Amino acid sequence: MTRQIDISGQSGTLYRYKALEEMRPVPPGGANFLYVKWDGDAPKIVYAGETDSLHRSVFETWEEAQTRFGATEIFARLNITGVVRRGEHEDIVSQHQPPMNLGGEPLAGRRKTGGASA
Repeated sequence: MTRQIDISGQSGTLYRYKALEEMRPVPPGGANFLYVKWDGDAPKIVYAGETDSLHRSVFETWEEAQTRFGATEIFARLNITGVVRRGEHEDIVSQHQPPMNLGGEPLAGRRKTGGASA
């Protein structure tokens, strides 16, 4: 059975994310991704990222998410179109205020969210 979560954005839109282990090998295409920790049955977003290459970007700040913020799982949603990815990212960050996104970026790397976009 595929593990997935539905995450709402500030707009009220629901986005369905699949557990990264269900997507092995990690796809090379564009995607949005979430680092999650669990509060009982409720996922808490530690970091929301978007990238033009999930394979290249998804693990860049994963160690920091685990050690500093208690993240335990990665979820992803494949999405090739950059403008759609960025809109979804902004919608989710606005609603959930992930701690690694506060101030715009995670501490490690100091680069664009997840490493993508033109």
